[in-house]
Amino acid sequence: MTSALVAARRRTLALCGGCAALLVTLVGIALSTGRMPIPFLDALRALFGFGDPGTVLVVQQFRAPRVFAALLAGAALAVAGSMTQRLLRNPLASPDVIGVTGGASCGAVLVLAAGDVPAALTPAAAAAGGLAVAALLGASAWRSRAAVTRLVLVGVAIQQGLAAVVNLMIVRFPQELASQALQWTSGSLYGRTWTEVWVAGGAIAAVGSVSVLMNRRVAVLDLGDESAGGLGLDPRRTRLGLLLLAVVLASLAAALSGPIGFVALLVPHLVRRLAGPPTPATLALTALTGAALLLGADYIALNLLPIHGLPAGAVTATLGAPWLLWLSLPHRPPVPARLRRAFGPRSRKGPGIRNEGS
Repeated sequence: MTSALVAARRRTLALCGGCAALLVTLVGIALSTGRMPIPFLDALRALFGFGDPGTVLVVQQFRAPRVFAALLAGAALAVAGSMTQRLLRNPLASPDVIGVTGGASCGAVLVLAAGDVPAALTPAAAAAGGLAVAALLGASAWRSRAAVTRLVLVGVAIQQGLAAVVNLMIVRFPQELASQALQWTSGSLYGRTWTEVWVAGGAIAAVGSVSVLMNRRVAVLDLGDESAGGLGLDPRRTRLGLLLLAVVLASLAAALSGPIGFVALLVPHLVRRLAGPPTPATLALTALTGAALLLGADYIALNLLPIHGLPAGAVTATLGAPWLLWLSLPHRPPVPARLRRAFGPRSRKGPGIRNEGS
């Protein structure tokens, strides 16, 4: 193993350690902040059932489910975005673009339109909506024999059509249902329960584990379709299956948090700039970064902004929109040499970030 690879691995492990420490700090701050302030260490102890019974009740039953929902959804969205960008070979591809969030929103709003239904049915309907979009994309690619890299165009059309359906239903809703639907479709972690966290978290862990095991196949696809075929892989079928896996992961995240925007788009770019080309270690860093970003955005929306009830999706959109504009610039400002030497990888060009035609 060359010294450059060893240095890159050490840098990635150091970034993972720093991000994990940041996550622990954010969890403690989120658990200790609210209408009933709790000391930082007392909040962490209460999470494991130690301390005053009233403090344990507040932390475990009201704050912890929301915190862990943010961690799970953020990690799932970031990993799904990284896989989508690599498989489609498009740096602007993400589950938000190819229709997953539109399917999740439509499923949830359809359940809300039914009126008196169990609260747990809304995230289940959101997951079902995202999975329906995944099935539609897969059927479209399979029947038309179109290149999987062109599915982003089909996804954009589905996303816009479903957004129109959601807006039409919200306009026709009574006022109380319309406000509830708008809050959910903006990406909110309000009212999450342990049941939702355990069910969605178990599914996310299972799909995420499969994604890690399939990382080797993604790396083979990065070599090109001809090389992948020579190594025994069916490039079209493999890419389609892995893409559907990423869509399932994003759908499960949407079931927990609603359609959070820009996390799946922003985090993979940030990790590539800090840690270099994709590896299993950078995939772990992607998950940690996504969890930290969504938890931080939810904390900002809940505690630092003067507008009460602002969803976390509004904060991620505020952060992600300037990033998307910066990516669109033909000549982006260079990173200062001192920062590049301190934090940047030796090679900025990694697989999976070039355009389809390059």
